[in-house]
Amino acid sequence: MGTPAFPDLGKHCSVEDCNLIDFLPFTCDRCDKVFCLQHRSYAKHLCPNANQMDVTVLVCPLCAQGVRLVPNEDPNITWDLHVNGDCDPSNYQKATKKKRCPVPGCKEILVFSNTIRCKSCTQEYCLRHRFGPDHNCLGPRKPDRGLPFKGVLRSQKGNSTPNQTSNGSSKWSSSILNAASSIMASAEAGMQRLGIATNQALQKAKDGMAQGSGVNSDPVERCTQCQARFTNVTALIEHVEKVHERKVKEAPAPNRVIVDVCPRCSKAFRDPVLLVEHVEKDHRGFSKS
Repeated sequence: MGTPAFPDLGKHCSVEDCNLIDFLPFTCDRCDKVFCLQHRSYAKHLCPNANQMDVTVLVCPLCAQGVRLVPNEDPNITWDLHVNGDCDPSNYQKATKKKRCPVPGCKEILVFSNTIRCKSCTQEYCLRHRFGPDHNCLGPRKPDRGLPFKGVLRSQKGNSTPNQTSNGSSKWSSSILNAASSIMASAEAGMQRLGIATNQALQKAKDGMAQGSGVNSDPVERCTQCQARFTNVTALIEHVEKVHERKVKEAPAPNRVIVDVCPRCSKAFRDPVLLVEHVEKDHRGFSKS
């Protein structure tokens, strides 16, 4: 039976009860037998190798990995081989713990398609809470308001060497450090003087010393530059502003000398940097009495 163009034409069905001659038979890809149209499926001709190509995967409850069952093998043996071999319980948290939206009460799982990063607080949220009012955005972190050159100056002072002044780059960096140190020292000295004057005025007001500001009262305030005595703080401040500050402003640039006084020991310094170093070294950084 058959022709050169169709050599399989007219074969018998392999089912014994059927044995039908089929001009267009079907060959089973598992058992390689020929069947008719009625018995071509695995279930109809009871194919013994029907489950060889099936893929059955079980999820391990210990490591959350997939375990593939091997055909014609006992599932218990496959399970024992997995538990005693490549089972890693530490992988369970990585596989099951999914990233969620940090908004309280929101259980939305964050994936690539629904994740939005806030530009203000730089945290990731779902699409429903992507705007600032929806997740109570606190905004960007506030910058430090301290003096930015303080740590740089200390590190440069500890690591500086005499050979660095010979290079042009070292001179340029030293000039920048000197300017920053002068700014820092003048700012700290001004804040210290203002704080000391305010504290003294408040203390004397509490003690009742401000009431004795008449002509016959004893002078209790002394100018640190000319040793003049005054009865109250207000007169001392007016004296310094009118006499000493005006002289400093009117003096020519080469003869102008700025003197800063230590608020604790009344020691005078011409360089504000030396005053800062004196307070940190001798008074352990505390300028208030």
